[in-house]
Amino acid sequence: MKHILLSGILLATLVSGYAQQSDKNNNPVFEGWYADPEGIIFGDQYWIYPTYSAPYEKQVFFDAFSSPDLVHWTKHEKVLDTANVKWAKRAVWAPSIIENGGKYFLFFGANDIQSNEEYGGIGVAVADRPEGPFRDHLGKPLIDKFYNGAQPIDQFVFRDADGTHYLIYGGWKHCNIAKLNEDFTGFIPFDNGETFREVTPENYVEGPFMFIRDGKYYFMWSEGGWTGPDYSVAYAIADSPMGPFKRIGKILQQDMDIATGAGHHSVIKVPEKDRWYIVYHRRPLGETDRNSRETCIEEMHFDEDGLIRPVKITDEGVKSDPLR
Repeated sequence: MKHILLSGILLATLVSGYAQQSDKNNNPVFEGWYADPEGIIFGDQYWIYPTYSAPYEKQVFFDAFSSPDLVHWTKHEKVLDTANVKWAKRAVWAPSIIENGGKYFLFFGANDIQSNEEYGGIGVAVADRPEGPFRDHLGKPLIDKFYNGAQPIDQFVFRDADGTHYLIYGGWKHCNIAKLNEDFTGFIPFDNGETFREVTPENYVEGPFMFIRDGKYYFMWSEGGWTGPDYSVAYAIADSPMGPFKRIGKILQQDMDIATGAGHHSVIKVPEKDRWYIVYHRRPLGETDRNSRETCIEEMHFDEDGLIRPVKITDEGVKSDPLR
């Protein structure tokens, strides 16, 4: 009888523990102040590469996080440090990563340059593994000037269906696209001779991201000011990565019952499934420091016309979704 009773208690405890784990709020997805997250899948792991959210002078490294299921995360500290990028001194922002030829290339902004007279811009680092360590690929910035009015920050590397790689980037309400060469050391001019083509949609501010679904190019960006309540994510759809991109509307913004300043996102598609997640940052209620930003994930859905349904930000986040 005692054995049966103890077994029943143990079973109840296990069931209770499972329920608590299942019902656990999963946003933010990991501890710490992190912003501008790029989510991606390498092998059987989800990865997130965010900006370390702190005063500019302290933004001198990137941490990364990996997970088998979007719920349990492992922190990989300082996968890139400015000690390995001699020209980058501060404001290391918005990493974007891609695997190419067995190497992992991490694009990043540094130094927050305000004019062509300052040194910095967009760089690229390389490693043999997703967790690094990453080393400077060029020994200098890949883009160190303003073109078409775009501040060289908030870079996103995009692989088209034909294998062509593009760098889409830009702050100060301007966005450019440029075609990368094979080893990511420079760019290939477009047929008309230009290297940096402006593709800025209405209300664009920063944080571009692009993906393909059903042959259509979805171009997404952040609007508003990153320190304010109007920060949000909007999108457009086109037949080409060059656009033209006509703004459709916002799909992610703050909820005053949950958090403020929701924006600067990325998107993860689960392989071989029409399942999508949006990874973004937001500011907890009551936090007034501009750097108090945390990384969160929600499911992202489409309607029957292929339009993105508005995303509701939550504390629950997403449930476990193992890749194996």
